Amino acid sequence: MSSAILTENQLKVTELGVVDYLSAWKLQKQIHQDVVNLQSENTLLLLEHPSVYTAGRRTEILDRPLDDTPVIDVDRGGKITWHGPGQLVGYPIVKLKNSTDVVGFVRELETALISVCAEFGVKADRYCERSGVWVRDDKSDRKIAAIGLRVAKGVTMHGFALNVNPDLSAYEKIIPCGISGAKVTSLSAELGREITINEALPVIKKHIQPMLDRISQ
Repeated sequence: MSSAILTENQLKVTELGVVDYLSAWKLQKQIHQDVVNLQSENTLLLLEHPSVYTAGRRTEILDRPLDDTPVIDVDRGGKITWHGPGQLVGYPIVKLKNSTDVVGFVRELETALISVCAEFGVKADRYCERSGVWVRDDKSDRKIAAIGLRVAKGVTMHGFALNVNPDLSAYEKIIPCGISGAKVTSLSAELGREITINEALPVIKKHIQPMLDRISQ
């Protein structure tokens, strides 16, 4: 079931539940075109995907699964990643005030996601050499949120994925984001207790929505 909230400055937040990747990508493309043509509001889609591997434009052969596991090649930046149940995915489709500052948009997303983690009691950080959000300590560097974007005609597509409570074994078939030796984690894994998607949704909206309002036009 989907729901939509239209804020004063015309950012529409839509919760879609579980949607297969290709259907969500098709929807993104349609909304992107409508936002470009000023026929739709800036939009944030929040959803989960059934288990799927997607490969960004910089994915190398060695990053991919060694078996015949299907991979969907997409037009976002970044390398290969996994989406699946227990991972909250956000697709901001917004017209940027500064369409040339894609790195700045990535940093804004990272900051908002770090605040989300902090609200749950997880200390996460930016890793200057790597996009996304990380938990870093003496044990390891563990990625808790991934970011992969595309900006076309000044409007963003694709977005972020926050590991809430997924089965992390899905990452074992790939080199996540093409980073050898890096590990992945989740809110639930870090806290040692179950965190649900329903718990994460309002916190994501609390931190992501104001940021999108600020950087979009």
